[in-house]
Amino acid sequence: MELRTLRYFVAVAEELHFGRAAARLHMSQPPLSRAIQQLEADLGTPLFRRSSGGVSLTAAGSALLKEARALLEQTEQVRARVAAAAGTATLTVGILSDSQDPDISRLAAAYRRRHPNVDVRIREADLTDPTCGLRAGLVDVALTRGPFDETGLRVHGLRSDPVGAVLRADDPLAGRDELKLADLADRRWFQFPAGTDPHWQSYWNGGEPRQGPIVRAVQECLQSVLWNGTVGLAPLTTHNPGNELVTIPIQDLPPSPLVIAWTESTPLTRSFLQTAKSIYRP
Repeated sequence: MELRTLRYFVAVAEELHFGRAAARLHMSQPPLSRAIQQLEADLGTPLFRRSSGGVSLTAAGSALLKEARALLEQTEQVRARVAAAAGTATLTVGILSDSQDPDISRLAAAYRRRHPNVDVRIREADLTDPTCGLRAGLVDVALTRGPFDETGLRVHGLRSDPVGAVLRADDPLAGRDELKLADLADRRWFQFPAGTDPHWQSYWNGGEPRQGPIVRAVQECLQSVLWNGTVGLAPLTTHNPGNELVTIPIQDLPPSPLVIAWTESTPLTRSFLQTAKSIYRP
């Protein structure tokens, strides 16, 4: 039984869909299906129930999933310890500067327990690059928000957070329980500089072309709201604007996905992903 085959199995077991698992593993579906069939033959028992309604785990599959996860995690820790002993264990993590998420401290503590000898370096990125320098090779992994152009990247969703409009406390709309994008159609919205990912710009402009001041960082956004009455947006779960500003939920804006993004799969990036998945809940 090869570790690679166990990784294939875990992907199918978590996705419960061979197509999605193949995409997650960056491979085509036929060799994935053959690998799972060979694993079932080696173990002498079916691991999945396959039907027109989808895929589900058998009792044997559920038992193997628990064992496979533990074995793969132990393998990653062994690899990381060997790398640390060789003096080569460094992980650079990009974090979007909009994050006030308390789960980050829990993630840091959990990862530190797993890899006490790894030198974790943090690069805080501004709002003009949602990949936090990933494409430029400045970071190994990014804890960030979507949507953005995922071409050439591996992305795993951790959670989706509702978003609200950040307004001045004396704004005529500040007393509302919720808003719709149409309520803000005639307002000025903050803009990102030219060259910013168009998926990212469009989302934070509510899917429509807008006019407004150019900003690069969270504090610039908030100051623009405070001084000019510009419409800002922020995740409701992580944002505390203070007394001068309020955040009103936007009913018809899709949630903002919190994601892990990376390019090269290494023991340390895989362990970071697994640790994050244990901390963050959808």
